[in-house]
Parts: sequence; structure tokens; C-alpha cells
Amino acid sequence: MTAFVCPFPIRTSLLTAALLAATAMQGHAADKQAGSPPAQPACTAPDDATRMMYPLVRTARKLAAGESLKIVAIGSSSTAGAGASGPDKTYPARLAVELQARFPAQRISVINRGVNGEEAKDMIARIEGEVLSEEPDLILWQVGANAVLRDSPMPAVHSDILHGLRRMKAAGADVVLIDPQFAPKVLAKKHAAAMVQLLETMAKAEHVDLFERFKVMRHWRQVGKLPFEAFLSPDELHMNDWSYDCIAKVMAGAIAEAATRSAMTARAAAPR
Repeated sequence: MTAFVCPFPIRTSLLTAALLAATAMQGHAADKQAGSPPAQPACTAPDDATRMMYPLVRTARKLAAGESLKIVAIGSSSTAGAGASGPDKTYPARLAVELQARFPAQRISVINRGVNGEEAKDMIARIEGEVLSEEPDLILWQVGANAVLRDSPMPAVHSDILHGLRRMKAAGADVVLIDPQFAPKVLAKKHAAAMVQLLETMAKAEHVDLFERFKVMRHWRQVGKLPFEAFLSPDELHMNDWSYDCIAKVMAGAIAEAATRSAMTARAAAPR
């Protein structure tokens, strides 16, 4: 007699295997989704922080004549690129890409002269040999953050920045100041707001432009509701690849507008 074998254990085993396979696939999909990089936030900035007060006269002249444009960026770690994943991710490197895209027929170079940890007095010591020797058309000077972090006396900082500005202007270059970053370690210091105000006041007094990085980054946090970790490195001070790139985009737009602005619009924008 042929022995009868109940089919139910077989069916149960097949069903169990199918359920286990489905669970494994779901787990793999969840792991894959968890490992995917988060979507990048939109690069936005307030309108009043993206328009230069003064036209960039020398820059405009070079662009109008179809001549090459040389920009030198001097500053501390924010210029050198602390927090970026590579030299091509720093704001000067990204700015060169953004400006070249806006003016594809012209030769545009952005030279990075950032050195970690420096204050205004240190940068002034390098102006002749590393900045003015390049005969730049436009100088971008990121300054003030380290003075804030070290509680440097504000009168001395004012004197140093004024000295540097006047040397840059005497060389005939357009000058744009860049104020500190909006970051927890800066905000915790007593001179943070005073430094932002000082640079704004000095830019107006010396008739040079100011790129309001502090205001742009504050916009990301307070209006865009981005967490600090979205645009800062884990040290809560230095920027990251996304924020360097966004700052470069916004700055490129501001430079392009100031360099191509009509004479009538430029006069209307000038302070009375």
C-alpha cells in the first residue's frame, strides 16, 4: 500500500518561505531608502541681501570690453574651504563655475587666497604679495569671524579693516566685503552682532560693496527652517558643500547684477 503523505506541511513551508522572502525584500528596500542621501534643500536668499549697493565699475568695464576678469578671494577658513569635501567645493571654486556659466564668452578666474585662522591684521600682511601682485579686477574680502571668535577688541579690528580696504581701493580694484557666517559658535560670542554692523557701516563709509552672508544664512535658518546641520559642518562653525555652493550661486548673481547694472539704476541705488 502506498503511504499517504499530507500536503499541508509542504504548503506551509512554501508559504513561510514566501513570507520570509517578502520580508527580506522589504527590509532591503528600507535599508536602501535609509542609505539614500537626503534631498538637497533649495538655494534661496532674501532679495535685499543679494543686490550690491554700488556698481562694480572695473568689473563692468572688463566684462563690457570682453576682456578676461581676475578675481582674488582673500579670507580665513571660510575662504580656504574648511568643511568642504575638496578644493573644488570651496566658495571661490564654485563662484568661478557660476560666473563662467553667466559669461561663457569671457575668461574668468577666481584665485583662492584663504588661510585658516587668520584675522584682518594677518591678511593685511599678505595683501601686497598674494593679492595686489595678481592685479585683480575684483577683490572679495571675507573677514571678521575669527575676531568675533577670539573676542578681539573692536576698535583694533576696525582700524585693521579700514587700513586693508584703503590699500585695496588704492590699487584700483573693485572690493566686496563678506561678513561672518550665521552659525552657533559665532552667535554665542558677544561681538557677533557688532561685527556684522561694523562691516555694514564700514562698507557704506568707504563706498565698497558688502555681501551679507550672515543675512543669507539666517534666512536659511529662520525662513527656510533648515536645521544647522543642513548647511554647517558638525563643528557648528564651518560651512559644508551645499552652503558653499549656494553662497557662490547667490554671490555670482549679485556680482553679475552689479557689473551689468545701468548707470541710471546704479545712481538710484547709491545712498543719498
